[in-house]
Amino acid sequence: MALKFCSFASGSSGNCYLVKSDEAALLVDVGITGKRILTGLEEAGVVPDRLNGILVTHEHVDHVRSLRMISRKAVNAKVYVSGGTLAEVGDRVSGERIIVVSDGEEFYVGDILVRAFAVSHDAAEPLGYSFVCGGRQMTIVTDTGCISEEIFAQVKDADLLVLEANHEVNILRMGAYPYPLKRRILSDRGHLSNEAAGECLCRMLQCRESGKAAPQVLLAHLSRENNTPEQAYLTVRNVLFEQDYYIDKDLTVRIIERDLAGPLVEV
Repeated sequence: MALKFCSFASGSSGNCYLVKSDEAALLVDVGITGKRILTGLEEAGVVPDRLNGILVTHEHVDHVRSLRMISRKAVNAKVYVSGGTLAEVGDRVSGERIIVVSDGEEFYVGDILVRAFAVSHDAAEPLGYSFVCGGRQMTIVTDTGCISEEIFAQVKDADLLVLEANHEVNILRMGAYPYPLKRRILSDRGHLSNEAAGECLCRMLQCRESGKAAPQVLLAHLSRENNTPEQAYLTVRNVLFEQDYYIDKDLTVRIIERDLAGPLVEV
């Protein structure tokens, strides 16, 4: 009953993740081209008509670009969206395929327990998701301007955490983006900074049950203009170090590639 994760892409140009178990396979967001998604599925050994679900976090184009195409290819997959997201993208999927989910709702897809929770982003009704199978938990938290108590309740017990590290604050502030866009990204309904990601991980480790295995962390949704993989890793490492936590001792930290499919990671 192993739970596995693979990123097909992660960033402002497109996002798509695969979550699979022995009995079920799910896509979380479909914000890249359909061709790339189908290639990623093939490389992961998943046939489109064996997909059980497509979970959408919110309606921004980098998360729903290929919703119409992939929902047609994945003929047996239900499409899970919040009510707010449905109002924005409902015309892309036939109504009988849609399942509306709410903040705090739990449901099974095959042998995977899915928990939906609200995130803080400038979208209609954005959601994050946790997945539990075989006693292991994976949580995806991107496109959020802050870590609320509700979000942290999902983060703290994750065995594998996909966590946004969108920007380095000083690079963003000194960069070429217009001021209103900078203000949006830096707001509580924007995107999580490298420093905020590191602070979240410190708190996660502080609350970790004694004896529980070190979590795997994948830093995601890095900005192309206001971050680099090296900068994200360095800032997160330094925030952890200040609280006496160490990568490869207390947790593992890797960076998800923006535009390349990654390996299939077992939770």
